[in-house]
Amino acid sequence: MNDKASHPAFFNINVAANAILRHKIDSLQVIPAVALKLLRLTNDEKASVNDLSLLIETEPTLAAKVLRNVNSAAFALSHKVTSIKRAVNILGFSAVRQLALNQLFYNKLIRHQSNRQFDQLFFWQHCLFVAALSRAIATALKYDDPDLIYTAGLIHDIGKIVFEAHGKVSYSDFLESCQNETQATLLGEHDFFGLNHAEMGYVFCQQWEIPEQIAAIVYCHHQFPEDNDPFSEYQQEIAIVNFADYIAWMQGIGSVTLNNPPVLHEDTAKYLNIEKLNLEALLSHVDSEMQHTREFYGIQFPSLNKLRATLVETTLLLSHNHKHPQKNITHSSLTTPHQSLIPDEIVPWTLSAIHADFGFDRLIMLHINPDKRNLEPAYTLPEQLPEPILQDFNIKIDKLPRNILNSLRARHAIIIHNEQQNKDILAQFKVDEFMIVPILSHNRLISLLYADNHAQQTPLTANDIEQITPVVHELGVALTNAKRFELEKQRAELDALTGLLNKRMMSHFLAKTFTLEPEKLNKIAVGFIDIDHFKKFNDTCGHQAGDDVLKIVSQIMRNLTRPKDFIGRYGGEEFVFVLHGTDAQGAYSYAERVRQEIERKGKILSQRFQGHAITISIGVSLYKPTFTKYQDMLAEADTAMYTAKHNGRNRVIVI
Repeated sequence: MNDKASHPAFFNINVAANAILRHKIDSLQVIPAVALKLLRLTNDEKASVNDLSLLIETEPTLAAKVLRNVNSAAFALSHKVTSIKRAVNILGFSAVRQLALNQLFYNKLIRHQSNRQFDQLFFWQHCLFVAALSRAIATALKYDDPDLIYTAGLIHDIGKIVFEAHGKVSYSDFLESCQNETQATLLGEHDFFGLNHAEMGYVFCQQWEIPEQIAAIVYCHHQFPEDNDPFSEYQQEIAIVNFADYIAWMQGIGSVTLNNPPVLHEDTAKYLNIEKLNLEALLSHVDSEMQHTREFYGIQFPSLNKLRATLVETTLLLSHNHKHPQKNITHSSLTTPHQSLIPDEIVPWTLSAIHADFGFDRLIMLHINPDKRNLEPAYTLPEQLPEPILQDFNIKIDKLPRNILNSLRARHAIIIHNEQQNKDILAQFKVDEFMIVPILSHNRLISLLYADNHAQQTPLTANDIEQITPVVHELGVALTNAKRFELEKQRAELDALTGLLNKRMMSHFLAKTFTLEPEKLNKIAVGFIDIDHFKKFNDTCGHQAGDDVLKIVSQIMRNLTRPKDFIGRYGGEEFVFVLHGTDAQGAYSYAERVRQEIERKGKILSQRFQGHAITISIGVSLYKPTFTKYQDMLAEADTAMYTAKHNGRNRVIVI
């Protein structure tokens, strides 16, 4: 690799990798040496048929398997092939190289370990699917080296294998630790290992001199490089694999069995002409290629959860960028959205202003639910529309007529008239025509505004669209501002490291709690949590490890705490929780669940932290009428926590 591949962040990543791995980076044996040579052939313009043939022939077992696969029914050759060189000449350099590379990866990486959380067969299926789809997209876009994209897709998640095979704690350990959490995210990996799988994959690529373009894709397939980044010139390649990875997860073909879909990066559409891609043809081609792969290896992958191209396309259409034109039209509607920073005020006020200015009978703001992939009514005017009517507006996105989908793609408002293609949806809404106007935030579609004149039967016109468009644009701007305000407000309330509420918010919450009536106060419990021997983590493993321990503890507390209760970081290695509607047994049960889960995860992580297991001591105070202020209750919980410390740590004391 050339100097440009020495990414500015590599040194720190390298240090973190050495801390988590059982052996030094330069001794990693993740894939065979011949596979590394095959990877490097991707970047060798002088590579010939003889080079490839000789390389495969140096591995007799590999040569035999390649010949067996070439002679399988999948290729349907009329004569049996007995030499690698002839196979290359018949099938082509690219096809044979891919076949050999896949075989090597399969032999080395895929082990049937039913007792492991990290299902490597499931992982292998994901890698092959992403590789095949990445190359199909690259070919459709006329990219000059689809083989390189295939290889990058094949190893984009190689960091997970490195963790599994060589980590002091394995990727299976990480997945097991996430069993009580909804998702295993990149941030979760970083907290658990000290770096995420993309960073570990980059370490692997650096060590084994994988071509720079492939290393860039491995490192950046979840996060696009900035314009001034050394890898910025590979943004199209990164976009292709990001896109293929996203579609794989959408179809249920993820690299792990947990629900962990990646984000389709907002810059993907900038570098890929997605609207010109024939997704149905691409997915059909990949399905066929995956079928051949199953035949080659004689294995059954987990069933392909086939999602039709229209559903993929619809999701993509809702993420493209487009700007509404500004109109010089003056309405009271234009200023109303900016009179508040609270969405529950912004939207109803704006709907009322639109109704006053334009006279529509019904206005409904439809939110996009990305999980269910449907539209749901969020705000209405009149406010109290009957439930049966609201249910009519709860509709699957992929059931929308093509003309509505096309308008969403272009970010244009549209009037749906009484035409054949619209009859079903008009009948569902019980109208003869209606208008749909996209609502944007940062030029991304977030909601739709529906309008009709179902009672007065006044026709909707192009002039209505022209005049309402800038109003809806202002609504989108106002909602964006409201979201930004809420984020800034949260930042002021949250501890920057753990994401929990900070000490100031704890004081505010407890002060408010102590104003409750006596019967509710009698069901309040306050707990103090302190991480045992926390100084050892900082002294022996470094302050970054100490920070990771704090984040691990906070994440467990977050997962086990009810929304109505309070959890926050008090300072240092101390945390506070406040429980409502509980008693001594309930408070103890909650504290014990937290303690046990941290102990369980701490044991798994002990190898990472040089033998130090994470445990906590918890003190709990129940409300007493003698408390005159919340500080009294907090002090008693603190005393109980120190009692737990003196009694041997890793325990709960309730007083």
